[in-house]
Amino acid sequence: MNPLKPLNLDPTDLQLLRLLQVDASMSNQALAERVHVSPPTCLRRVNRLKEAGLIERQIAILSVDELARTVGHGLCAVVEITLDRQDQTALEAFEKKVASEDAVQQCYRVSPGPDFCLIVHATNMPDYLALTQRLFTQDANVRNVKSFFSLKRSKFGAALPLPKTL
Repeated sequence: MNPLKPLNLDPTDLQLLRLLQVDASMSNQALAERVHVSPPTCLRRVNRLKEAGLIERQIAILSVDELARTVGHGLCAVVEITLDRQDQTALEAFEKKVASEDAVQQCYRVSPGPDFCLIVHATNMPDYLALTQRLFTQDANVRNVKSFFSLKRSKFGAALPLPKTL
């Protein structure tokens, strides 16, 4: 697909996107029934949405609470980072560094205020401390780090709001 030309979406495409955001493991047959198209048509449409980049990837979302009980990962932090230099090279270097860390679940470049907000998951406080040493303390361009530790996850979602119709 041409990345410069936007894809024309119709109500069926929007319905497919809506359903796949909730359950991407749904079979093509079940998905086709839900949107009232044939399975081959459904598969073609989903593949078109993937090729256009609207469906970035399909993943499993793990239960943080169950995982913590089983193997750890009981610490979640929202971390604000302020850099000394905010030129494009410095910002991209920081993004590249945090992207390589599995513990960093999300990274947002934000404005105004700090330069970045991160969502970080660690097994425990010693693991979090080791992460902060690698990412922040040893980086001369990191001016300020402010961490907020989650006591409870009240809501988590990955679904983007979509228009009802076009």
